[in-house]
Amino acid sequence: MARFFCPLPLHTGDAVSLPPSAARHVQVLRMQPGDGITLFNGEGGEYAATVTRMGRSDVDVSIGAHTPLEREAPCAVHVLAGITANERMDWLVEKATELGAASLTPITAERSVLKLKGERADKKGAHWQAVAVAASEQCGRNRVTRIDPACSLADWLARHPATVQTGLRLVLSLSVGSQALKTAVQAHTHITLLSGPEGGLTPAEEAQALAAGFLPVSLGPRVLRAETAPLAVLAALTL
Repeated sequence: MARFFCPLPLHTGDAVSLPPSAARHVQVLRMQPGDGITLFNGEGGEYAATVTRMGRSDVDVSIGAHTPLEREAPCAVHVLAGITANERMDWLVEKATELGAASLTPITAERSVLKLKGERADKKGAHWQAVAVAASEQCGRNRVTRIDPACSLADWLARHPATVQTGLRLVLSLSVGSQALKTAVQAHTHITLLSGPEGGLTPAEEAQALAAGFLPVSLGPRVLRAETAPLAVLAALTL
């Protein structure tokens, strides 16, 4: 059954108009009154719903039973990803959502090819959030990976000082002495993962991360692409 993200208060028995994005998808699928769909609003579980009216650009539905179903990973992973070039960042956001990332912060690293600020950064952020929504609809998650505003690593660290509540912090590193991922991760349920862009983090950025409590970890002897490395970690932690 088709699934749609509907960021509205949902209650069994209510009649609601779908938000523009979901309504557009229903129109594209050529659904008709009486057809069933599944809705989720990111607050937990999902709702059965029935199309009651198809307008030219709007769609009304009746909300049915709520199912308290969750498909979240047991470990909440928050990804800090160096912004990659072209469509690679879209791909990273999509696959990170499918693999269960709780949130993703695009990091404007020193070696990032794509530099974002101002209105351009806002538009990219909205685009990446839409990519995460579509990925959640497709993969069956009832939560949507939160895409935070792009920022520099220094700015993120300033806003998130290390405390006993921050959980485990990991930075993917090629430095000698980095621990194997399996060794560093034990029974943690809250992990922040930092991964660099093409070319990796600079020595200065990695030093900043280490000073803020990040542990350097390795994925083995092979060098993975910037968009592949964080996904490999997510797969290892969440599947």
